[in-house]
Amino acid sequence: MTATSRTSKSEALRDHLDSTAHIMNRISSQLASQLSLVSLDGTRRAEQPALVVVAHGSRDPRTLSTVHQLLDRVREQRPGLPVHLGHIELNQPLLPDTLASLGDAEAVLVPLLLSRGYHVKRDIPEMAAAAPARTRVAAPLGPHPLLVETLYARLVEAGWRTRMDEETRRTSAVVLAAAGSRDPDAAVDTRRTAHLLAARLGVPVVPAFASAATPTVDTAVRALAARGRHRVAVASYFTAPGLFATQCAQKAPWIASAPLGTHPAMADLLLHRYDQAMAAQVTTAA
Repeated sequence: MTATSRTSKSEALRDHLDSTAHIMNRISSQLASQLSLVSLDGTRRAEQPALVVVAHGSRDPRTLSTVHQLLDRVREQRPGLPVHLGHIELNQPLLPDTLASLGDAEAVLVPLLLSRGYHVKRDIPEMAAAAPARTRVAAPLGPHPLLVETLYARLVEAGWRTRMDEETRRTSAVVLAAAGSRDPDAAVDTRRTAHLLAARLGVPVVPAFASAATPTVDTAVRALAARGRHRVAVASYFTAPGLFATQCAQKAPWIASAPLGTHPAMADLLLHRYDQAMAAQVTTAA
């Protein structure tokens, strides 16, 4: 058996396992939804704490449309779970208004954000603390393997080859284009996602940022070219279309993937963070 055929079989097996894992995650999520509605004595429980998805907000109308579609996917996967939307800025409803509308009900706030940073550490907890609702704040979405699954799928949609010979692999690379933050923990989280994506693709993945952090996409592309990596794709590490995603995509020397958007794994991940927060509360109470 040649090295190329062994690689192809290995990649095919990995793709199959990834697909199977995604299906099992979906089944587990739906089963958790049904079991959560029934108490140990068989009676139906009170309504579950609401899931409040916390989006940043954007002046680009495509962003709001994408977020609404993503929330519809979440509702389809977890019927009966109250799902609400609140924005940090720029769009309605703002998070304080959403929380006020819930009264003193319970809610889990899941940031539609890809890393730690000021919004996750300060803005969201402060808004939650000032609300009448009984809240807990879940972890941001990243880093997580489901994000890597989505990034991989978006790259393949854009033209990334799922099979490539060694010569092509040696000249290929990816720039993971993210928004950027002055908080060093945000860069740590983005680098972790880049590492996971590199393992998935088998080529170098360099994190780059649209603002507030370095390197920029241009700088990352030039650095890769200097290392002989001339076939460079830009992976859009943004939750939805917007100014930064567009600017980064325009700097791609080869292909640029679409933002994460409404990929099914994104809905899975929002529910996973909700379930994590709920499980943490049960553990603490016990």
